[in-house]
Amino acid sequence: MWSPTEEEKYGVVICSFRGAVPQGLVLELGETVQILEKCEGWYRGVSIKKPNVKGIFPANYIHLKKAIVSNRGQYETVVPLEDSVVTEVTATLQEWAVLWKQLYVKHKVDLFYKLRHVMNELIDLRRQLLSGHLTQDQVREVKRHLTVRLDWGNEHLGLDLVPRKDFEVVDSDQISVSDLYKMHLSSRHSVQQSTSQVDTIRQRHGEACRMPVPHHFFLSLKSFTYNTIGEDTDVFFSLYDVREGKQISERFMVRLNKNGGPRNPEKIDRMCALFTDLSSKDMKRDLYIVAHVVRIGRMLLNDSKKGPPHLHYRRPYGCAVLSIMDVLQSISEIKEEKDFVLKVYTCNNENEWCQIHENIIRKSSTKYTAPSSNYGLIISLQLLRGDMEQIRRENPMIFNRGVSVTRKLGFPDVIMPGDIRNDLYLTLEKGDFERGGKSVQKNIEVTMYVLYADGEILKDCISLGSGEPSRSAYHSFVLYHNNSPRWGEIIKLPIPIDRFRGSHLRFEFRHCSTKDKGEKKLFGFAFTPLMRDDGTTLSDDIHELYVYKCDENSTFNNHALYLGLPCCKEDYNGCPNIPSSLIFQRSTKETFSVSTQLSSTKLTQNVDLLALLKWKAYPDRVMDILGRLRHVSGEEIVKFLQDILDTLFVVLDDNTEKYGLLVFQSLVFIINLLRDSKYFHFRPVMDTYIQKHFAGALAYKELIRCLKWYMDRSAELVRQDHIQEAMRALEYLFKFIVQSRILYSRATCGMEEEQFRSSIQELFQSIRFVLSLDSRSSETLIFTQAALLNSFPAIFDELLQMFTVQEVAEFVRGTLGSMPSTVHIGQSMDVVKLQSIARTVDSRLFSFSESRRILLPVVLHHIHLHLRQQKELLICSGILSSIFSIIKTSSLEGDVVEEVEMMVESLLDVLLQTLLTIMSKSQSQEAVRGQRCPQCTAEITGEYVSCLLSLLRQMSDTHFQHLLDNFQSKDELKEFLLKIFCVFRNLMKMSVFPRDWMVMRLLTSNIIVTTVQYLSSALHKNFTETDFDFKVWNSYFSLAVLFINQPSLQLENATPAKRKKILDKYGDMRVMMAYELFSMWQNLGEHKIHFIPGMIGPFLGVTLVPQPEVRNIMIPIFHDMMDWEQRKNGNFKQVEAELIDKLDSLVSEGKGDENYRELFSLLLLEKIEQETWRETGISFVTSVTRLMERLLDYRDCMKGDETENKKIGCTVNLMNFYKSEINKEEMYIRYIHKLCDMHLQAENYTEAAFTLLLYCELLQWEDRPLREFLHYPSQSEWQRKEGLCRKIIHYFNKGKSWEFGIPLCRELAIQYESLYDYQSLSWIRKMEATYYDNIMEQQRLEPEFFRVGFYGRKFPFFLRNKEYVCRGHDYERLEAFQQRMLSEFPQAIAMQHPNHPDDSILQCDAQYLQIYAVTPIPDNIDVLQMDRVPDRIKSFYRVNNIRKFRYDRPFHKGPKDKENEFKSLWIERTTLTLTHSLPGISRWFEVERRELVEVSPLENAIQVVENKNQELRTLISQYQHKQMHGNINLLSMCLNGVIDAAVNGGIARYQEAFFDKDYITKHPGDAEKITQLKELMQEQVHVLGVGLAVHEKFVHPEMRPLHKKLIDQFQMMRSSLYHELPGLDKLSPACSGTSTPRSNVLVSHGPMSPESIKLMHRHSPLNLLGSVRHSSSSLSSHTSSETGNLVILTDSSVGETAEDMYHMQASPSTSSLSSTHSAPSQMINSAPSSARGSPSLPDKYRHSREMMMLLPTHRDRPSSAMYPTAIMENGQPPNFQRALIQQMIGPCKPCSDPNLSVAEKAVPAAPSSWSLDSGTREALPFLSAHVGSILAPPVPPRSLPHGHYSLHFDAFHHQLSDAPPALPARTLRKSPLHPIPASPTSPQSGLDGSNSTLSGSASSGVSSLSESNFGHSSEPPPRTDTMDSVPSQAWNTDEDLETPYLPVRYSLSEPDVLESLKSQPCRSHSAPSGVIPQDTMDPPALPPKPYHSRLPNMENEEGMIIEDDDKHRPLHRKVSQPVSGGKEEQARVAWEHGISEQ
Repeated sequence: MWSPTEEEKYGVVICSFRGAVPQGLVLELGETVQILEKCEGWYRGVSIKKPNVKGIFPANYIHLKKAIVSNRGQYETVVPLEDSVVTEVTATLQEWAVLWKQLYVKHKVDLFYKLRHVMNELIDLRRQLLSGHLTQDQVREVKRHLTVRLDWGNEHLGLDLVPRKDFEVVDSDQISVSDLYKMHLSSRHSVQQSTSQVDTIRQRHGEACRMPVPHHFFLSLKSFTYNTIGEDTDVFFSLYDVREGKQISERFMVRLNKNGGPRNPEKIDRMCALFTDLSSKDMKRDLYIVAHVVRIGRMLLNDSKKGPPHLHYRRPYGCAVLSIMDVLQSISEIKEEKDFVLKVYTCNNENEWCQIHENIIRKSSTKYTAPSSNYGLIISLQLLRGDMEQIRRENPMIFNRGVSVTRKLGFPDVIMPGDIRNDLYLTLEKGDFERGGKSVQKNIEVTMYVLYADGEILKDCISLGSGEPSRSAYHSFVLYHNNSPRWGEIIKLPIPIDRFRGSHLRFEFRHCSTKDKGEKKLFGFAFTPLMRDDGTTLSDDIHELYVYKCDENSTFNNHALYLGLPCCKEDYNGCPNIPSSLIFQRSTKETFSVSTQLSSTKLTQNVDLLALLKWKAYPDRVMDILGRLRHVSGEEIVKFLQDILDTLFVVLDDNTEKYGLLVFQSLVFIINLLRDSKYFHFRPVMDTYIQKHFAGALAYKELIRCLKWYMDRSAELVRQDHIQEAMRALEYLFKFIVQSRILYSRATCGMEEEQFRSSIQELFQSIRFVLSLDSRSSETLIFTQAALLNSFPAIFDELLQMFTVQEVAEFVRGTLGSMPSTVHIGQSMDVVKLQSIARTVDSRLFSFSESRRILLPVVLHHIHLHLRQQKELLICSGILSSIFSIIKTSSLEGDVVEEVEMMVESLLDVLLQTLLTIMSKSQSQEAVRGQRCPQCTAEITGEYVSCLLSLLRQMSDTHFQHLLDNFQSKDELKEFLLKIFCVFRNLMKMSVFPRDWMVMRLLTSNIIVTTVQYLSSALHKNFTETDFDFKVWNSYFSLAVLFINQPSLQLENATPAKRKKILDKYGDMRVMMAYELFSMWQNLGEHKIHFIPGMIGPFLGVTLVPQPEVRNIMIPIFHDMMDWEQRKNGNFKQVEAELIDKLDSLVSEGKGDENYRELFSLLLLEKIEQETWRETGISFVTSVTRLMERLLDYRDCMKGDETENKKIGCTVNLMNFYKSEINKEEMYIRYIHKLCDMHLQAENYTEAAFTLLLYCELLQWEDRPLREFLHYPSQSEWQRKEGLCRKIIHYFNKGKSWEFGIPLCRELAIQYESLYDYQSLSWIRKMEATYYDNIMEQQRLEPEFFRVGFYGRKFPFFLRNKEYVCRGHDYERLEAFQQRMLSEFPQAIAMQHPNHPDDSILQCDAQYLQIYAVTPIPDNIDVLQMDRVPDRIKSFYRVNNIRKFRYDRPFHKGPKDKENEFKSLWIERTTLTLTHSLPGISRWFEVERRELVEVSPLENAIQVVENKNQELRTLISQYQHKQMHGNINLLSMCLNGVIDAAVNGGIARYQEAFFDKDYITKHPGDAEKITQLKELMQEQVHVLGVGLAVHEKFVHPEMRPLHKKLIDQFQMMRSSLYHELPGLDKLSPACSGTSTPRSNVLVSHGPMSPESIKLMHRHSPLNLLGSVRHSSSSLSSHTSSETGNLVILTDSSVGETAEDMYHMQASPSTSSLSSTHSAPSQMINSAPSSARGSPSLPDKYRHSREMMMLLPTHRDRPSSAMYPTAIMENGQPPNFQRALIQQMIGPCKPCSDPNLSVAEKAVPAAPSSWSLDSGTREALPFLSAHVGSILAPPVPPRSLPHGHYSLHFDAFHHQLSDAPPALPARTLRKSPLHPIPASPTSPQSGLDGSNSTLSGSASSGVSSLSESNFGHSSEPPPRTDTMDSVPSQAWNTDEDLETPYLPVRYSLSEPDVLESLKSQPCRSHSAPSGVIPQDTMDPPALPPKPYHSRLPNMENEEGMIIEDDDKHRPLHRKVSQPVSGGKEEQARVAWEHGISEQ
């Protein structure tokens, strides 16, 4: 049974639970759960992560934690009972975990690892905190570390800053905004510093003087390894100051045995010392650690005879030093000990022993000897900081080791009270002794004793060093044979204070004999008392003592015998009458010096101080003694503080009149002494004294009197030092006064109370008097006032002991009120005054509400004055924040209404004014006083903002009511509202608080929204009806809009946890403000019209905030606006215009979404339904909604990594919408420019020009002035249009669309001419001329066109379910285009069929792309039909200004005729009409209309024959008119193709199909068409006859056999057609073999006229018809294959009549008119550039190639095989090439078929192709045998001199896996090879070694025969790629060689007009797809147009031209092939060779 839990309420998951039980709750390890019920080992509850999902989970998976439960029951809340820091760490780690993983994904690896480290540290520290085993100090330290790491991580992850106090997160409700601001500041500071923050709120005023931190060195001797001494040693360590040349510390002594270990076994590992109390100044001194080593043993170490072994002497041995400066850095960085090795050096001369350390430090190496090995003293050092208490606390281990505390000589910087010390340091300096009749000098040892007055030797009063116990006697070390020893050894004498007086020191001198007995003989002594007769101790100085003679028998039992003698010179002068007959005689020649230094807190060496303490002994000197107190050193005074104070007050009581003022001055002197930081810590001693020991009950009267006397005289005196000192001592003087009064009151039961009160009153009057004096004239007075003001706040606490809070407050108010206002005093006094007020506010007095009511007005008055004048802003803000802090604290306990009221009245207005000033200054970065940098400006702004917010937050309804009621007039109210709204707006605009101060920003927003709610009612009440004020309302609306748009309030961007926290605390403040805004809008009534259209943009911005509620509230306002404008103007044009404008900019900024669009439409349509103007309203809302669709699409495109195409399409769509649908010209023009920029970026220059043309067309040639717009300056319309025209012409030029630029040139020319601007006219005419030249001379590539269908709802709105035709890029083929489209739409699926998709695809949530190539149908047919118009000109019109496109699909109707497939082959022809012609403002346009027609087989045949005739006519005409020069190859190929195909069954197939009786009877309606076909066939025979005649005229002698073969085959063809077409027997003479003059041929056939020619050429050469054959025609013996597959036929020749184009026909049957070669099924066709259909085929079939593209087979682009440029072996072509070419050319059979091309895509099994021409099949066997190793990538052509024939093999196609698209070179590459002598009898020899290459583009199905002499190729061979060769179909001749094209330019920097005569290197230009030649050069330039001069004798010889002419004649190729300058010589040799052969 489930029962509610009592204790088990909260737990942590310790094992993940998968929830695999009914109602199981899935839990992850580490999640926290709230438990509601339990039942038999199971709990039921919720995860804190998902509080709405309840479920059950096993109890043993949960670790329970204690928790506090509130509101028990169904809605109980549970808070874990743990340290808040632990809770924060847990939550933070969970939040970081998610972000941490993202860092890795975003490649922020460095931060990833750092954060991981910090997270591990946090987990570890959290574990320590939870363990509960830490002390309070350790807990504090752990929390500090935790918070530093939390803040660091939050900052680096961009999370919010957490304000803390004492490491715990503060609750913003519990503290004032000012305090919160300071906490944020200090948290940020601590993040930046990552150091501890002791307290978050720093004390700003009267900060106590910081106590200097003492430093301590911990030194430990590890071992003394340099142990060759063999005797015991003493090692003395001390700190030595090199600059001052003295030790600054006591010595630390270590006693070692002869093995180097401690002599006392207990000391093992405990030989350590702590050198204490080093100040920061000491740390900067040049300090060394010096170690002196003294051995204890025989006199001479290496001489055993010197002295008996049982006698041991202390003898100097060696010294080691270590510079602290050198090691300080390394020991400061680490917290543990660090080891160092100190080398021990020995002294060369014992006499210099006392200086050995200095010599080592100075490196005087002659005076010491280095040790033989590196070993020595190994010590470890550690630097510690802090006072001794702290050191003991933090390092207990050190003190457990029995560390010896080694103090400084003298007092530390800070003398701590209670530090009792009484040490006399004595240094044995030197001695001078007589030889005493000896031959050698003595070995002197000094022994010292401390004796008391009674002669007793004091025990344990001599310490050689810390670390060893004190002893009763001291023996110095012995210097060998030295009568003037220098020791320099320091001994500490810790003599008890009670034994000091009367004690003396006695020094005994002995000679240590090294004879056998080795006794020590006494020969003298010296002594000195420790205290003088006057009670002072021995002074710190060198004392030269008298030496008295004595011997071994002398006895010192009666010390009185020598104590009466003078011990030194001063003593002798003091007692001159010494009897000479004493037992001891002074040795006048001998002296002995010692120096002493006293460090005592109990004994003094100062006579004046002693005199004061014993003043009663000198009653007549009291005045003098009191006066001399000032000259006593501070150390002496603080040591005897209590005694001195007692003495002073006793003196005062003794004679008040006489000594009063002097005692007062002495007291002031002592009090001020304690202000010094060195004695600051004696203040508690003074306090204790006043509280417990002070007994001057009457003193107060005199102190008050003196104080008043001083103050009253301050107006008169010039020198006021003593007055200022008295002012500074005010605090302690008052303490004495008050304590004295208390004592008196206690003693007398409160007598004289009134007198005391009145005296205090009078004293305060004097204080006010001092402060009210005008100090501007007297600088000393300023200092007096400043001193008084500084001390003044310190006396409040004392006064509170005697007076009530109100009384003290009144005193203070009077005093503060007496200060002149800021206008009358200097600036320095301003600061002091404010600091005094600040300390008043910070004092205890101000925390009482009774005193605050009295003090606040005066404090606020002063602040008000300063703020008014903008002075001392920083201090004022500090005071204000203190006040707010106190008021906030008080408001939690009591009522502060009255105080807040005061502050509102005094401050609110001036605060607003100050903030406005600061904000405007901070924007202009003017530094105000007290703010020297932007940082300060920001800080001061923050301070004042927090003050204002604090005040507003404290204000209640009544406060606001009073505030608003108190305004005298509406103008005042208006001014106030404008100010406060302006400040609020600036707060949000300037973002005063950094982005990560979320707590602060949210609190600010909350205060603003609350304030605005209070103020809006006043706004509504006062400024709505008659008093409507636009400015205030506008300000209000702007504020509300800014507020809702604040980044910090956009909760959608926050994490779920953060969002929940904000909503729980504040709710969604945007909604609150939106409601407020809406209700205020409704209150406006008829005044709404004032805000139309001004507020439309801002309100639109608000509605775009992604908060549904805000949108629901705000969108209806637009209906309201429309309604009001409709009422006023009868329309809402303004609303419409503004909405559209603003929508554009806001959506492009990233606002708005699909939901908004729907909501906008829904809400407004609903409202508009009821209106009378609903039609216009609905159409407006609809168009705005549609605009939004487009804008969102546009934004998504621009924002994402979308491709250029998408962006352009989107922009065009939006631009058209602005123009056509909503007629916004300005927006339209903006988008024209955006579109133009995109085109330029994509290098679509033609499109960019057309785009700009749209703007240009909007302008007229007028002088109307135009304003500045976009990047255009303000100028006249004419100037702008001219500038645009020039730019457009420039872009047309860059895009090589010169024909489009020429009309603009003319238009400009007309303008210039009309203005007589001949300079510009000349320029533009030249430009026009250049463009004509360019058209004729520069090469241009004809683009492909592709039809793309976008189907499915996932496409952007502007593409969805539409079809487009796209103009491809240069060289772009179908596969490349398809690939590009698929990469632009990666989600899209390519459709594999060309059929129109059905509804299921159109409506599905996906993306489908349907792509195939289409053929352009040119509009301008006239130019294409004109004769003699160069093909370069025509080619432009074939592919530009095209609006219609079509594609053909072959199909069979009815059963397919297996014998002759032409009978049933139909064509389905689709014509697409676009919305605009291409090219235009985009590379693609939408299809507007599609038409479908079917073409019958007969019509198809007619078109094929007609096209072939047209092609032949054109070619022949070109040769007749000398447009084609020299090379007859193209004509040879064309004739061969037609004649040979006809012989092998070309047109015979049509005869069989359509002249058959069966067909004629079945199709009676076709009679006319059959007749037409017969006429065409007849015409073909005539044309061929003319062609052969022309061929005979130009044919090269070596090609005669081919000509003869053609004539033979032509006769066969004619005879085969004879019986069908009777007219064919009249064969032309050329055909019969008899030579006829050219005129005869022309007479018999008539010249080829434009009328008889329909020009049908496209620029690409003829193509091989590619078919994958598995069956044969009547001429091939293969069996038929299946009929279903499509095969692609392509050809480049297109008939371009208006209706009739060249058609491409795909034949599914096996028989063909042309006998083509069989090929394997992988055959791949390199298609023609545009696949426009074959001249031999009907155009209907042209698109089968494109259809094949849709098949899913090979994606890769095939490339034609070709021969590499000759790879020479010793200058010869490789043998296999030679052999191959011989074989191929061997029989010299006609071996070219202009119409055959290999299928572009592999088709599994395809029937034969269809062509009228038959290619030879004989070549196949040997071709396939030899092509295996002849491989190379496709290359553009290389130039040859005219007259050379070049052979191209398109025979080898290789299939590339993933090969790039083939290069689209338009013609074939020709390479000159070695000249090989041609034999007239051997046709093969002329081509032996030929190095022909194939053009590998889609237009390369051409091979041209070239029989000529070949020159050496100097060019390096192009790169050859290895590919599998595939046998070829046939070879093709070049066609159409009449137009000289310039080569393709790949470089943008190339000049537009190429220079005329440039040498033309023959390079292979790589295609964009990446087939790259080995070396790159500039593309060849074009030679100038030739003058056709021919040599008469060469005129009729085979049409050849001599070489000279060659240099100037452009070659008529598709890609220009001018002769390379480098190859002229080769060409010439080859040419001459050819001539000679003839």
